[in-house]
Amino acid sequence: MDLRRLRYFVAVAEARSVGKAAERLRMAQPPLSVQIRKLEAEVGAPLFRRGTRGMDLTEAGQALLVRASEALASDGIEAARAVASGKRGRLSVGYMFVLANAILPRLIPELRRSVPGVDLDFAELSASTREARVLDRSVTVALCMPAINHPEIQVARIGAQRFMLAMPTSSPLARLGSVPMARLHGRPLIALPHPDHGPASSAVVPLLRRHQVVMPIASRVETVHSAMSLVLAGEGLAILPACAQLGAPRGIVFRPLRDATDSLDIAVCWRRDSQSPLIGTFIKCAEKAVARM
Repeated sequence: MDLRRLRYFVAVAEARSVGKAAERLRMAQPPLSVQIRKLEAEVGAPLFRRGTRGMDLTEAGQALLVRASEALASDGIEAARAVASGKRGRLSVGYMFVLANAILPRLIPELRRSVPGVDLDFAELSASTREARVLDRSVTVALCMPAINHPEIQVARIGAQRFMLAMPTSSPLARLGSVPMARLHGRPLIALPHPDHGPASSAVVPLLRRHQVVMPIASRVETVHSAMSLVLAGEGLAILPACAQLGAPRGIVFRPLRDATDSLDIAVCWRRDSQSPLIGTFIKCAEKAVARM
């Protein structure tokens, strides 16, 4: 029998009222009545009789209640075991936009193959939201670049992306195969958030200092796609991880930075106190996806 219909039957039997059972199940009364009638048709006998104190079980109903309770208990135990083993459950994946085009087309099929019984959902994160979304458990895991630095958040580094220079195709620097760091001196920079508000720029600052390059900040933005929009508008240049070029609009080109091998870590981040068995599986799938980038 349909376990859902058995749950409805048990709820009505316990409440001794279709109306009260419907409230408990958070559903309308008419469809619940329909399901009970269908169950009675399947059994071939009435399951309830209406009395002065509500709905009483018939002998057939009493017999079914015993079996239904056993079936639901067994189903519940099996469901709990499946969730505990990582075969079933729900995995909410947060990801930063800069990683979307590079990782998700490889990661999602890998997850579907590895955990076919798990419900997956995905949420885009920004530098200002990613930490809070992990801490409040609205995402189970987060794909971040760079890693989140917080005492309550665990991190697994699964790869890295080298910095490149993003510029309009009309820029004189676009004609170069690679751009010497010295050529950036004095040019306006479209910068990602300050490390205090999101560490996306934390590796860019020491990169410029090490090469004694000063780039006045023309604008400070929160996301890579905002940075590329301003670059396309001619507001300045941006130093971005190489994977950002996969989502670059027409009119922007990326070039390597000569004599600079600085990179940003790609990391999986999750709450330290999370006991989800799906996290280990997710990390393995993410590692495979990054390896194929």
